[in-house]
Amino acid sequence: MPVKVSVIVPVYNPGTYIEDCIASLQRQSLPPEEYEVVFVDDGSTDATPARLDALAAEDPRMRVIHQENSGWSGKPRNVGIAAARGEYVMFVDNDDYLGDEALERMYDYGVANGADVVVGKMAGKGRPVPVELFRRNHPRATLANAPLIDSLTPHKMVRREFLDRIGLRFPEGRRRLEDHVFVTEAYLRAENISVLSDYVCYYHVRRDDASNAGFQRFDPVGYFANLREALDVVEKYTEPGALRDRLFRRWLRNEMVERLRGKRLLALPDDYRRELFREIHQVVVERFGPGVAAALQPTQQVVAALTAADRYEDVVAFAEWEAAIAPRTTPTAVTWRDGTLRIEFTAEYASAGQPMTFPADAGATPLDGPPKDVAEAIAWVGAQTAARFPAATADLLLRERASAAQHFQPVEFTREAVPAGEDGQVRLTLRATATVDPGTLPGTGVWDAVARIKLGGWTKECRLGPVPPAGRPEPVAGVVAGREVLPYWTAPHRNLSLDHAASTRRLGLSGADLSVTGDRFRARLPLYVPGETAVLLRLASAGRTLDVPATLAPTPDPARSGLTAVLPAAVPAGGVWRTAVCLAPDAARPRFHALPQSLRGTGDAVRVGPGPRPGPALRLARGARRLLGAVAAKAAARIRKVRT
Repeated sequence: MPVKVSVIVPVYNPGTYIEDCIASLQRQSLPPEEYEVVFVDDGSTDATPARLDALAAEDPRMRVIHQENSGWSGKPRNVGIAAARGEYVMFVDNDDYLGDEALERMYDYGVANGADVVVGKMAGKGRPVPVELFRRNHPRATLANAPLIDSLTPHKMVRREFLDRIGLRFPEGRRRLEDHVFVTEAYLRAENISVLSDYVCYYHVRRDDASNAGFQRFDPVGYFANLREALDVVEKYTEPGALRDRLFRRWLRNEMVERLRGKRLLALPDDYRRELFREIHQVVVERFGPGVAAALQPTQQVVAALTAADRYEDVVAFAEWEAAIAPRTTPTAVTWRDGTLRIEFTAEYASAGQPMTFPADAGATPLDGPPKDVAEAIAWVGAQTAARFPAATADLLLRERASAAQHFQPVEFTREAVPAGEDGQVRLTLRATATVDPGTLPGTGVWDAVARIKLGGWTKECRLGPVPPAGRPEPVAGVVAGREVLPYWTAPHRNLSLDHAASTRRLGLSGADLSVTGDRFRARLPLYVPGETAVLLRLASAGRTLDVPATLAPTPDPARSGLTAVLPAAVPAGGVWRTAVCLAPDAARPRFHALPQSLRGTGDAVRVGPGPRPGPALRLARGARRLLGAVAAKAAARIRKVRT
């Protein structure tokens, strides 16, 4: 059977980080005979060569090529392309890994759409990845209709025949940005590009030791010489005009202006950032016309203008002002409705912990040359932010804590200019309501709520919170789509998260109210259900356990539900019966949650009494857990203090 996909993995001294990569490649849902993996060992000096040889000996899908060290990833990838037998080639780095269905989904999507390049959704574990590109699927994406230029890493699936037909290979040797040169030309020359956004295909991992090549400090002279090569590709395959300016803007924004902003710039030693500034200044003056910077956000326009004017000190001063700016979000309600969780919040920007204010009657004006000083720059940014407020947006993403996969949630929002003082200033506030359908979340686990705020010159993300305990919304757990879902506030940071399948936390059923009439058991639980739901009531007494079918149903109060069951004859016959409920009997790992009261059979009736007190061992264990949690929280606080 023909090979559909050849996965090419350049390898150099990954140590144990390669194990997750290998495991993900062996788990692929594509049939084993339909894909191969070509590891190209670029002269590793650790135990990796022997590990790969042993792997290839036991797994026929795996092949290994050994070569002398070439200094970077370009040559190993090219060697892999030459050895590949697949219709498509997929590039994976040795410290990253794939989603289990990545190859199958990307291949099928590429074939269905006749794609030369397939871009799969990415999740960043400790490192940034594109966000806007993956809002939705783009079966026929171009550089003009989708933000493809935001994704220039090599982690794509590319048709082998396309690469051979246009003669495209990676630049080789010890250098940077070889992926920018390769991917940019592929984008510009492909007949079709498809973006798959409804499944996380690629997990981009930052090593714990931060030894990934992309995190190493680079030589600015060599780096920006390599960057010019990517610009050369754009000039070769585009005409002067809006598209070229738009593509150039990506490098001006991401590789230059963003390196000279806020905390990112201030964290660098002065001598290094001066060298960095000098090289960026030269590229800006050499290669970018006025149309490139004109469409940047206001803050970016200021940095670009000051850089072009060679005003290093003003760039640093502007960075010091920007470093104090951060989004602030306040959850105001977390409620259940129609099988969904509705999360209401407000968002605005703050500076040095205080809400930012802006002129109420500002109009949009172009930046006519560099500002005369930083005060004028800040005033212009404030006016443009207010003028652009009608375009401000708020999004809510749910980010899976274990994998960093993130998903946009439907959001409705309004914009409100709130008067602030008597000098004509206003606070620019967004009021948003996100609707979360737990049934659409893949898998189970903890999901963190993340707000993404676009306002004026800033696009920033932050956790939804913090919220002080006094007066904050206290959502109840829900049972939706056969799963337990627990919204909760994290400790000690007090941000909103969702435990999807409620696998690690108590549901807060201590407020349950139990009653028995004849053989009818009833309970009111602090729990939401959208409709009648089959559950199990567990009764336990003296080593005997009975699991009784029960029904959970909504009540007029969405924060309460009613549990009903018919008690078996053994209960009134006698004994004390502890009670618990399983809310998701069909889950892979169903859990029983203790109820606060017990039942006592008297021979002719059943009475409700207090639940059993925990024994000394259990009380000791709970106390130890609380103590360990407090110690861990204090240790984390000390670490944060040292880091800041």
